[in-house]
Amino acid sequence: MDSLTHIALGACIGELYAGKSLGKKALLIGAVAQSIPDIDFVASFWLTPANDLLAHRGFTHSFLFILLIAYPLALSAVRWRWLPAMNLRTWTGFILLELFVHLFLDAFNAYGTAWFEPFSHYRVSFHSLFVADPMFSISLGVAAFLLLIYPINHLSRKKWAITAITISALYLGYSLINKKIINSSTEKSLAAQQTTYKRYFTTPTPGNVWLWNIVVETENGFLIGYRSVFDSKESISFQAFDKNEHLLDSIDDHEDLVHLKRFSEGYYTVTQYNGKLVFNDLRFGQMLGWEDPTAPFVFYYYLNHPSDNELLIQRGRFARWNIDAFWTFLARIRGN
Repeated sequence: MDSLTHIALGACIGELYAGKSLGKKALLIGAVAQSIPDIDFVASFWLTPANDLLAHRGFTHSFLFILLIAYPLALSAVRWRWLPAMNLRTWTGFILLELFVHLFLDAFNAYGTAWFEPFSHYRVSFHSLFVADPMFSISLGVAAFLLLIYPINHLSRKKWAITAITISALYLGYSLINKKIINSSTEKSLAAQQTTYKRYFTTPTPGNVWLWNIVVETENGFLIGYRSVFDSKESISFQAFDKNEHLLDSIDDHEDLVHLKRFSEGYYTVTQYNGKLVFNDLRFGQMLGWEDPTAPFVFYYYLNHPSDNELLIQRGRFARWNIDAFWTFLARIRGN
């Protein structure tokens, strides 16, 4: 999830776990502890863009990492005189909880989270929440703000934190229900169209859990479509994309390409654009693909021009958006 969500959630957990012992300092410590796994962003200062993709949500998002750092951090907190007294066991539990929640929540996005590093490079990805979803985050943000401005002896503090976390948890469950609905519709539509496929995934479009992007791997490439939980017609329209693996013959052993293939989990196509060889990771969707089935992909990497790959994930996320595109997006969410 986005950093602000982790901060707000960390503050709410801090209030519930250690508010009595630490007062408002529990909000700050909870927010910081919840954000620790994202310290991997510093790697971007010296890694290439392709290497940085695997470093982010890599080892610092593994179970081993949180087990290794929880006790030393708790020990430091116990010995820091600036903090009110809280025993080592309680500190360790507090930090472990914050770190585990961060890892758990990140796994619901498309990016993938390396829970099992360094023993396995497999990345856990449930594909049920967009990386920034206001409906998931707003209650947490409101609660964190109230906890910050109201006095520590206010009777409603715990109620605010519990309510905010409950709302977000219910929304998370709702996203999984919607995903199951979309998966069922996808399988029925593919069967009705007599489409043979290897695998598929569904993932939400930006900021919602109602309109979903569907990527189906076939023998020759991929089929991509969009489905709203409010769609009335049963059939899903798919656009075919060739994988174009042959375009990689001359650079198949290139280090960046090896990393990109691993990062994309095999969901990629290769295209040529203005003389540049482009690697597209399909998991991040298309630029307004629900209104233009042939739209370019959000994630694109210039294989033979690596210096052009700054801000790799962010640069295409909201490309082509304007007020008209926003209203079209809302209309598509409401269904056909």
